[in-house]
Amino acid sequence: QVQLVESGGGSVQSGGSLRLSCVASRDTRKCMGWFRQAPGKEREEVASIEIIDRTYYIDSVKGRFTISRDNAKIFLEMNDLKPEDTAMYYCAAREYAMCSRFLKDYIYWGQGTQVTVSS
Repeated sequence: QVQLVESGGGSVQSGGSLRLSCVASRDTRKCMGWFRQAPGKEREEVASIEIIDRTYYIDSVKGRFTISRDNAKIFLEMNDLKPEDTAMYYCAAREYAMCSRFLKDYIYWGQGTQVTVSS
């Protein structure tokens, strides 16, 4: 079992920045990622990172968000935030080194941290 705890969410104005952190209860050395869910919308993958530091981003955050990892922690640096980035952000992990585009393949989830961007 792996417990994940997110932090760093908050409220910012459009164009602002936030840095999310996720601490795992142990160094998983597996794929980990950030997901988000806005009210009334499905949860979506935002960014993920493999142990070899290969990363993936959805198109809407490319050039603005950066995912990184440091042993049992992953981070999401979010710049130039937009109102459409408003959502609950979740950290998740797989039991495999390779990441997946399917949410069902991530078996460990944190409780989430809220990000609110006002215009």
